[in-house]
Amino acid sequence: MRTSNPLLRADTFRAHAAAGADTMTIMGSVNKTALLVAAVFGTAIWSWRELLHAGSQAVYPWVIGGLIGGGVLSLVTYFKPLLAAYTAVPYALCEGLFLGAVSAAFEARYPGIAMQATGLTATTLLALLFAYRSGLIRATENFKLGVTAATGGVMLLYLAAFVLRLFGIEMPFLHDHGLIGIGISMVIVVIAALNLVLDFDFIEQGQANGAPKRMEWYAAFGLLVTLVWLYLEVLRLLAKLNRRD
Repeated sequence: MRTSNPLLRADTFRAHAAAGADTMTIMGSVNKTALLVAAVFGTAIWSWRELLHAGSQAVYPWVIGGLIGGGVLSLVTYFKPLLAAYTAVPYALCEGLFLGAVSAAFEARYPGIAMQATGLTATTLLALLFAYRSGLIRATENFKLGVTAATGGVMLLYLAAFVLRLFGIEMPFLHDHGLIGIGISMVIVVIAALNLVLDFDFIEQGQANGAPKRMEWYAAFGLLVTLVWLYLEVLRLLAKLNRRD
């Protein structure tokens, strides 16, 4: 069970499988994912309103705190999967603080963009879930390998861009709103979306292999990581398209 999402590792389910224990289910993972998404929306709405009414200075500490907190919780959960039942909701709340402020900032410049990004992310999730369940897309080993390699390439690209920016150098085309920049963003959006297929397959395999019930939180946590990434990439793509108008 290969997946490019580092939070959904095949050996995690195997390592924590317990004979006779309640086993995880797809529906259980879906329900917990829905709960995490609701938590994201809760703090996102708060930080959105704070940014609009109190200004960036008032909400800035919350945004940074959410970003750092989310990163720390991700690392903790990665190394201690059984803690996901306790870290998943706080992680979602932290991500909401960050996403709400970022979305509000984009919305102020491009009215309607946040709703468009949310709608496209949700539509993509449902479309790929339907394609996966109907067999239109199969998570074969070659498919998994290709998406994993592509995701790794994107992460290395972002890392290189971050390091270059520290020295005052901008990565060519990555943030540009020209045709090449838009094309790059489209490719990254597709890669992020295809990670959902790997996550669906991983959750299904977790149920088939009899993973313990508590691992539903870990699976939901990993799926939320992919959804957050996809939303941010869709938001960036829409911003580039709006800049060309």
